Amino acid sequence: MFSNSVQETQAQRISRRQVESDAVMRAFCGNALGEIEGFFIQDTALAEPGYGEILISVEATAIGFVDLLVARGLYQVKPELPFIPGGEIVGRVVRAGEGVSGFAVGQRVATWQFGAGLADQTIIKASHTVHVPDAIDSDMAAAVMLDYLTAYYALFDRSQLRPGQSLLVTGASGGVGSAAIQLAHASSAMGIGLASGGAKRDHVIGMGASAVLDYRDEDWRSQLKVLYPAGVDMVFDPVGGALFELCFRSLAKCGRHLVIGFASGGSIPRLPANLPLLKSADLVGVDARYLWNTNPARVREILTILLGMAARGIIAPVISARFALKDAASAFSALEDPDRIGKIIVRPE
Repeated sequence: MFSNSVQETQAQRISRRQVESDAVMRAFCGNALGEIEGFFIQDTALAEPGYGEILISVEATAIGFVDLLVARGLYQVKPELPFIPGGEIVGRVVRAGEGVSGFAVGQRVATWQFGAGLADQTIIKASHTVHVPDAIDSDMAAAVMLDYLTAYYALFDRSQLRPGQSLLVTGASGGVGSAAIQLAHASSAMGIGLASGGAKRDHVIGMGASAVLDYRDEDWRSQLKVLYPAGVDMVFDPVGGALFELCFRSLAKCGRHLVIGFASGGSIPRLPANLPLLKSADLVGVDARYLWNTNPARVREILTILLGMAARGIIAPVISARFALKDAASAFSALEDPDRIGKIIVRPE
């Protein structure tokens, strides 16, 4: 996600530029971070878009586990208050502020930003916004924004994944893990997923994995070695935890371990410094927030590529449930279901 010094929240914009009219926006908003029970549907004055900004009518917002962490105040970046969660946003242009070109009233657009999506109208930055192809619906477009952007940036910008290479994916049934499996398959690489339970393993195979292993099986590394005796070319790791060192040890010579996040919770894992030396391997950090802060043009390029792939059916994010804005609290509860597969979508109606 994004630095508070760079990204201003929707709530801040409202307090900074309230318009003198009867126009209001309805949003799922919290005055303090903590339990979701502290967030409520609230009506507040509608702000005008400032320089470089667009006011949109929201059609769909995707939420994931990161949104839950941010709302609870457990994420490494703390948002300003009051806070409106939900950063994977699709909507139609209502009007644009000064300095905005290339967007027409009524056009469907999509963005990823630090919150403000769980509302019926919101303000987004034009510099990080792309047009949505007619061939995909708003729910699917929202589900592409964060997970697929992160996976694409990791695999092709940070690591140059090539056809025929092998990629071990932890948390392969999760949002960003599934995205990595699909993108690897689309690029003719071999994705090997780590997942638990029959339904999740079936899901990973359905996303295009060449194999899936149950990480709860103490023998999973031996099974992987049968498939890839010399080790895998790359590890895509959004989980961390106890799997971190085991996955690094499963790399081939000159392999790369992509650090995406630490969904397992607990302490941050450590790696003996001799392992990169012995394997001539790289430990590569992947921070999509940094890309967003420093290179919005590249963000737009990647999102445009991904939405085009979705429009052609090359990638297809899985949506597990849809909720109305008035039921946003229930949408967050659904995020905590350990059996959940796919994104949660919240729509204003």
